[in-house]
Amino acid sequence: MEALLLARIQFAFTIGFHILFPMMTLGTAGVILLSETLHLIKKDDVYRRITDYLARLLALIFVVGAATGIVMEFSFGTNWSSYSRTVGDIFGPLLAAEGILAFFLESVFVGVLIFGRKRVSPRVYWVSALLVFIGGHLSAFWIIVANSWMQTPAGYEITAGGKILLRDFSAAVFNPSTGVRLAHTVLASWVTSAVMVSGIAAYYVRKGLHGETARAMLKMGIVLFAITPLLQLGAAHAHAIQVIDTQPVKAAAMEGHFQTTRGADIFVFGYVDEAAEKTYGLSLPGGLSFLYNFDFNSEIQGLKEVEKDQWPPLNLVFQSYHIMVTLGMAFIGVGLLGALLLWTGRLYTAKWFLWILPFLIPLPHIAHETGWITAEVGRQPWIIYGLMKTAAGASVVVSAGELAFSLTMFFLVYLLLFVMFLLLFLKIVKKGPEPAPGGRA
Repeated sequence: MEALLLARIQFAFTIGFHILFPMMTLGTAGVILLSETLHLIKKDDVYRRITDYLARLLALIFVVGAATGIVMEFSFGTNWSSYSRTVGDIFGPLLAAEGILAFFLESVFVGVLIFGRKRVSPRVYWVSALLVFIGGHLSAFWIIVANSWMQTPAGYEITAGGKILLRDFSAAVFNPSTGVRLAHTVLASWVTSAVMVSGIAAYYVRKGLHGETARAMLKMGIVLFAITPLLQLGAAHAHAIQVIDTQPVKAAAMEGHFQTTRGADIFVFGYVDEAAEKTYGLSLPGGLSFLYNFDFNSEIQGLKEVEKDQWPPLNLVFQSYHIMVTLGMAFIGVGLLGALLLWTGRLYTAKWFLWILPFLIPLPHIAHETGWITAEVGRQPWIIYGLMKTAAGASVVVSAGELAFSLTMFFLVYLLLFVMFLLLFLKIVKKGPEPAPGGRA
């Protein structure tokens, strides 16, 4: 295998593993803030037990996420040094802002959540939960800014030597895709944790464990499960419009459209035959044009508007995108069903529904992994959309053998890390929240 392909596989593997943990961190911090707020207002010890339980899960998730995130930043200097030299003036400040303004804030107050329950006042503890929530989302903001700039670069100038310099910090930060991509990513993390909390609590309720604490946690999880996928539907729609406007080749790959068309169809499922330049499957006539601007006759640009060497891997982008959308629609259905059961008073006795919920916990991770594949593979062959090809960003001194060796080591270490994470996660779940005083439910 050539060095460029190995470098791409290694970065995809490391970031694909890392992203599992921030996507749990943000939403879990949100549920902790909600439960601690209810505890502060209602003075109900049930919500304190929920907070303390979820804080233990958050600590584990945060530690693994922090450890795997550091690896990616080093890879910019090792495997992608040409890219780093070209855009260091822009990328460096954004990553520095993430560390200084967000990560340190989050990490300090995660410590308070874990160790400070009996050492600080209830109000200070609540403020700590708030700052963990804010710090995590600030961290997500700066990472999304850096990645969005690669998707829709703005606020830059190019020197005679080809170096890209920062000209307008505000324009670079609030580039055309920052806002919608941030909303889409944050809501995906909230959905992930809503499903996780619902699934764990459903297991407890079905098994008759942890009494009122489990029922309150399930109620919180189901309410979030009903709301967040609906919010995500709106954010995803706005993001799709942005992609059509600013990255039309990616948009065409997502729906397998080769010809620029008025009244473009939207595919429910299908297969893209790149050689024959044809997409097969079940489609809704005019659906994509209508969703773009509510006009069945609006024009959607096709792949043939650019040369083939600017096309991404079409079927991979198409399938990843449709898996993500299908899962998103399924979450809406299950979340609303859970809300209906809660409203009608049948949630805690619907054994079939409680049995299903734990098995849904991995599905949001599949959704955001396929969404990430759609976003990153969809902009290929560009590492900076329209400015720099991925091949031009790779390090020229790192050999294929060195990359193959480091990729193998990463795989083995991350496999061990994942097994350890699962064992510790399941140990915390098995132990559950602390018992109520006197052993009451």
